[in-house]
Amino acid sequence: MANELTPVDIRILEVIQNDASLSTADLAEKVGISHSPCWRRLQRLKEEGYIDRQVAILNREKFGQEFLVFAFVKVAALSPEQRKEFHRKIENLPHIIECYSVLGEYDLIIKVMASSLKEYQNFIFDTVMRLPGVQDVRSTAALSVLKDTTAIPVRGIMSR
Repeated sequence: MANELTPVDIRILEVIQNDASLSTADLAEKVGISHSPCWRRLQRLKEEGYIDRQVAILNREKFGQEFLVFAFVKVAALSPEQRKEFHRKIENLPHIIECYSVLGEYDLIIKVMASSLKEYQNFIFDTVMRLPGVQDVRSTAALSVLKDTTAIPVRGIMSR
């Protein structure tokens, strides 16, 4: 599917990753094509799944969520039903903004936001440690953000 992208498609994807709020007319101008072909290409990219969703990225610090922690979670073996329930509970916890199943010593890495170390501690002890099968949690707090992007380097991937 990736081979079907044209240089114009790639440019559209690059531009909307930086600003998905652009009107089709503004996008067309930035990409260098007329409005109608731009709209059609954008619709095709959505239909073919290149564009998963378009969102606004909020500044968590404006909401007082300045503390960011990566927690490594060890989980006991769960039945398929327990695993479904565990996943549902993780999805419904707003403090967890990302969760990955990983290989290695731990089973999950969760990215947790909180307003303070105390709030994080309470969240881990009162919520995460009470989830089914959770055996251990190791935490690493972020001191500062060196890079934070949702953009995929489309041009770099397509040149391979």
